[in-house]
Amino acid sequence: MRIPSDLAIRSLHERLAPNPTALDLVHTHCVIVAEIAAQLIARDRLDVDADLVRAGCLVHDIGVYRLYRPDGSLDHANYLQHGILGHELLRDLGFPEQLCRFCSCHTGVGITRDDILRQSLPLPPADYIAQTAEERLVMYADKFHSKSTPPKFLTAATYQSEVIRFGHDKAATFAAMVTDYGEPDLELLAATHGHVLV
Repeated sequence: MRIPSDLAIRSLHERLAPNPTALDLVHTHCVIVAEIAAQLIARDRLDVDADLVRAGCLVHDIGVYRLYRPDGSLDHANYLQHGILGHELLRDLGFPEQLCRFCSCHTGVGITRDDILRQSLPLPPADYIAQTAEERLVMYADKFHSKSTPPKFLTAATYQSEVIRFGHDKAATFAAMVTDYGEPDLELLAATHGHVLV
């Protein structure tokens, strides 16, 4: 598979973003997630395709642009669909499935068919679970930064306290990932990007 360059992915963000504010929010978040993943790869010498991880980080939230209304506001009620929207968008543009899956398989710590049916989630019933080492790392790195207003970095403890509301099984999955990967060093990133760390 030919992995798109950072420049090509940035150009894709620019084409799809409905306005400069959305571009700054989403693209900056994707870059930060890539920085977190790169830090974890370098620190622990993870056996992953680092170029694929970087590309996956840079495209994982591309579907968010499809949730912006004509007035520039974000449709928060349907936000859970952003991963599926991103997967469809990249697929329709001719990107390989291997790259599209970073969009649909990064939300939370994974969404199962059972989750969708039991909670009546607005998603096509299927398992949206990270399967490869690269998908798993992108999903994990994503948990440490939020596109909230204002954007912020999250410690593992903060994310753990948030994910538990989706079930003890989700909290246990995240705790296992923390054990596997450890926590990234977020203080320098927070200072560099001017986002708080909570």
